[in-house]
Amino acid sequence: MTDTEPGGAAPGPPGPPARPPGPVPDGYVPREWLQQAGVPGAPSSPFPVQYDPTFAHLPQPPSVVPEGDLPFLDTPWVPPQTKRQAWMWLLYAVIGFLVGQIGALIFGYVAGAIAGKTSAQMAAIASASVPPEWYVATTLLGLWIGFIGAPWLASRTQGTRHFFRDLGVRFRVIDVVGIAIGIGGQILVAIMYAPFQHDIHDFNGPSQKLTGGSHGAGFVIIAIFTVLFAPAMEELFFRGLLLKGLVRLFTKMGAAGGARAAGVVLAVIVDGLLFGLAHGEWVQLAGLAVFGMILAAVSYRTGRLGMNMVAHASFNLVAIIAIATSGSAVIH
Repeated sequence: MTDTEPGGAAPGPPGPPARPPGPVPDGYVPREWLQQAGVPGAPSSPFPVQYDPTFAHLPQPPSVVPEGDLPFLDTPWVPPQTKRQAWMWLLYAVIGFLVGQIGALIFGYVAGAIAGKTSAQMAAIASASVPPEWYVATTLLGLWIGFIGAPWLASRTQGTRHFFRDLGVRFRVIDVVGIAIGIGGQILVAIMYAPFQHDIHDFNGPSQKLTGGSHGAGFVIIAIFTVLFAPAMEELFFRGLLLKGLVRLFTKMGAAGGARAAGVVLAVIVDGLLFGLAHGEWVQLAGLAVFGMILAAVSYRTGRLGMNMVAHASFNLVAIIAIATSGSAVIH
């Protein structure tokens, strides 16, 4: 039976070349990427290839993820690789933050409508110093839509589309050091505020607003949200997305020595300040910003988010324990 006989299969366009069997050797680059980059002598392809600027400038990808921890700028094949991509990552961060704020508002009011609350009651709950746990939980869920959506969009449109690799979501045994970093962060913040503790009005207000209205099962739910989910979402957004964009933007291509260090330090400081400002808690701004800078430095140095998430979770766990025992702590 030929292709023109009844029942024959119509010829279709040739598909992409099959991947060679076995592991991809180090240094292997698909010929489509070579063509997109305009490499002279690259073999022609039997099918059209759309130009994707994401891959045109990148070094050849490694066949495996590096075994050791490397600073972000020394990690091959991790976006953003250009200042244009860095600007796009920062734009996505702004959009994600705004979407999160709107999502928190919508989720809170939907939950209030389900609970039978009037508009006046919802306005009072939103401005209350100690809102109910259902309001806290639903607004956090709305906020996290933007916090995870922006990194996903950056990886999808301005990255390699490998979400966990692009954002640095990897864990190693050494990440248990993050426990000490988190506890040490709370101690450092306590030392910072110690001289002014008695002069600061309602220092525990932000922490009480997050957890103070919870009791029993409600407190457990808020604790889980605060210790497990909040650190993961915030690290994805502030260190996985925002910090990488800032580092690439402030560091010239190929910069080394003092020029490179200055760009990285500036990115770490800005990331920490934005982290503190994003919480909208002026009393605790200094403590949040300092701990944010510590997390940014750890993330840059390791090239991952694992140790950050452990440190962030430990920091919040200390705060939860302090609040449960009527103590004083910063939580975020």
